Amino acid sequence: MLRKFDYEKMPVVEIVNEILLDASKRGASDIHFDPHADFMKVRIRIDGALIDYTEVPNSIKKNLVTRIKIVSGMNITESRLPQDGAIKATLQDVNLDLRVSSIPTSNGEKIVIRILDYSMSVSGLENLGFSESNYKKVLQMLNVPNGIVLVTGATGSGKSTTVYSMLQRLNREETNIITVEDPIEMDIEGINQIQTNSEIGLNFATSLRSILRQDPNVIMIGEIRDTETAKIAVRASITGHLVLSTIHTNNSLNTIERLLDMDVERYLLASALTGIISQKLARRLCPKCKTARPTNEYEKRLFRKVLHKDVSQIYSAEGCEYCGNGYKGRIAIHEVLLINQEIKDALSEGIVKEKMRELVYTSDVTTLLQDGLEKVAEGATTFEEVLKIIELEDDDRIAGSMDLKSSLDFVDLTNKKEAPTERVERVAKEPSKPIVTPQRTASQTVRPPEKRVETSSASSLGSVKRETSIPPTPPAPPKNDLLERMKFNAAADDDIDDIFSEF
Repeated sequence: MLRKFDYEKMPVVEIVNEILLDASKRGASDIHFDPHADFMKVRIRIDGALIDYTEVPNSIKKNLVTRIKIVSGMNITESRLPQDGAIKATLQDVNLDLRVSSIPTSNGEKIVIRILDYSMSVSGLENLGFSESNYKKVLQMLNVPNGIVLVTGATGSGKSTTVYSMLQRLNREETNIITVEDPIEMDIEGINQIQTNSEIGLNFATSLRSILRQDPNVIMIGEIRDTETAKIAVRASITGHLVLSTIHTNNSLNTIERLLDMDVERYLLASALTGIISQKLARRLCPKCKTARPTNEYEKRLFRKVLHKDVSQIYSAEGCEYCGNGYKGRIAIHEVLLINQEIKDALSEGIVKEKMRELVYTSDVTTLLQDGLEKVAEGATTFEEVLKIIELEDDDRIAGSMDLKSSLDFVDLTNKKEAPTERVERVAKEPSKPIVTPQRTASQTVRPPEKRVETSSASSLGSVKRETSIPPTPPAPPKNDLLERMKFNAAADDDIDDIFSEF
């Protein structure tokens, strides 16, 4: 339900303050001010999902944008170029640390405010949702004297929170820690933090060259964005420094491939790489209203295949006054790879990707899918949340072509007591779904009948022309009728290998 403000009587300053304060209290991570032709819509992101908050009339839209730009230190006379700013303030005893960004659109300036929350970083590594085995691996990474540890994931997946928690643990009297960040998201006492400034040439690569002459024990690089930064970071790690950084990749194997694509020498990467922590965020079930339900056949088989154990009961989201939609907060799904000597040797030798995948995922590593399903079995999140953030063909070696769409169609998302075979039959009756009625390609389009002229020279009176009709070309049948295979395998538990590996 949209919140209503009295825009005629309430000052713009109070409206902005109330939006910032209320969004922070609700646990939002971002506030979006989206301009439209007739109004400005305000949306807030809670637990990774955007929801409508309020609508601002055009009569005060410009004044509201101007107020935000003033308090964030932006140039209010410039509306044609993107700008960045920051807000640090205390409203009603609530400390706010915000990052502000503006871009010009066809309907006016769009403002996005990122609300920085340091509560998880301060709470320590042990409270970030690592499993016991993964937590021990992370501690082992941090205890090495030199090497590079990478935290990977998409934007907004909690990489900075994990890195700052690691810095908090390493921040001791006998350790000299220097960071290079853009921007500095959290001030930590006892750590030397450098803010990059591209306008004067102070970028990651330039800063790293100077840092190496500052006798550091630990170096933190905000993000590895280019080849030069990657090469300097790797070389710094093999000269006796522990290097922490982040990179935008999906899993451990993709991280290794990305570094090689950045022209990092294989022999350097093999000796420098210590560990990779990949993570994604899933919505956490509300502890007050989550409801237990029996697992269906597909879920049971997936648990048996991935976790090698039988799970007969999991939890689903219901919704209450405390949470609203059945979820409260988010939990991290991790994949922690501790680089062993076998992987180092394979990196140096330059083996092909398929063999590297087997080597990585047959070592002592818990994949994102395995960790996600473990958290589903523990009641921390739902089966549907794990399927939404993890594509099975990328994270499960046995999944084959059982992709996200097929999995979500097969899983009972409405929590109805419906047998898998019945659900498949119901899905088959919905012709609008792409999985049931595949789109025809140009080569499959039915052509109208064509007329062909045949000439016969058998007659002594000359050639005779005859017109014959060619029947229309029928469309080619789909090559992989996935739905039929799903229906077949749903009736036979012992044929699970077919549905995962046949395609």
